[in-house]
Amino acid sequence: MRHSAHLPWCNPAFDRTAMQICKDTLGHALLLGVDVAQGGELLAQDIAATSLCLNPTPAGACGHCKSCHLVQAGNHPDLYEVRADGNQIKIDQIRELCIKLTATAQQGGRRVAIIYACERMNQASANALLKTLEEPGKDTLLLLQTQTPGRLLPTIASRCQKLAFVAPDKDTVQSWLQQQHGVTQDMTWVLPLAGGPLTLADSLGNGDYERWLQYRKDWRASLMSGHLTGSLLDIKEDHIIESLKVLYLVLRSRMIQPGKLDAFALSRIVQLADSVMRHCHHLETMASVNYLALCQKFVLEYKEVTQ
Repeated sequence: MRHSAHLPWCNPAFDRTAMQICKDTLGHALLLGVDVAQGGELLAQDIAATSLCLNPTPAGACGHCKSCHLVQAGNHPDLYEVRADGNQIKIDQIRELCIKLTATAQQGGRRVAIIYACERMNQASANALLKTLEEPGKDTLLLLQTQTPGRLLPTIASRCQKLAFVAPDKDTVQSWLQQQHGVTQDMTWVLPLAGGPLTLADSLGNGDYERWLQYRKDWRASLMSGHLTGSLLDIKEDHIIESLKVLYLVLRSRMIQPGKLDAFALSRIVQLADSVMRHCHHLETMASVNYLALCQKFVLEYKEVTQ
C-alpha cells in the first residue's frame, strides 16, 4: 500500500516516476525537493518500494512479491536509509552507504538508498557522495529528499534528476483536511507556521492549533488595545518564536485587507512585519531576551502606525 496515496498533491509526481520505473527510464539519482510536512519522506519511501518491487506497475509496488513483503516488514536488505546524526549527515555515514551500494543486491534487483534531509550533508559528506553519484554502479538508485533544495551543494544537485513537484495550494489543503480529518473551519491561515499539510493535521491532535488560535486572538486584541493581553502575558520561552510568527501572519492579513489605512501606514506595517521576522531569526541564537518587552514593543509600534 502506498503511504502517500492519501496525499493528492503527491500523486502526479509519483505517477510519473512509477511510469519511468516500469519503462526502466529512471536515472540513478533523483532529487525530491518535497518537504516532510508535504509528504516528502512518504513519497521517497513509495518510490523506493516501487523500484524494489519485482512486479512494479504504474500504480506503484504490487504489494505481494517477496521484495514488497520485505519492504513492508522494514528489513529489505537492499534498501538503505540515511538520516542526520544530530544536525548533520556526517562523512562516515555517507562512506558506509557508498560501500554498501557496491555490494551485489541480495534480492537480485536494485539497490536503493534514501538520504533524508540531504541538505544536512556537510562539505565532507557531500564530497564523499559525489563519486557514487558520478559512478553509481548498475541497478543503483539514490533518492535525495530535501526540505530546502536551495541549500544543497550545486555539485550534488547537478548530478541528480529533479522530481517535478507542485506544492498544494490552500484550497487543496483545506479540501484534504475536510476529507481526511473532518475539518470544516479554515485552518490554512497558519500553513506558513505549520510548514505543510501533514504538520497542520498533526496540530489538531497535539494542541498546537488551539495554541496558535489563542495567539492570533490575543495578538489582535493586543494590537487594538496597545498593551499585551491573554496568553501573551505568560508566554513560554519555547513558544516565543511561534508566537511572533503568528503575529507576522496577523500583520500580513492586515496588509492584505488594509481597510482605511493609507499607503504610508501600510508601508510602516510592512516594515514592522519584516522586523518581526528578523527578530524570529535572531531569537534562535540569542542567549537571553526579555520576551514580554519585545512583544510589547511590537504592539506599541503597531499602535503608533495606526493612530
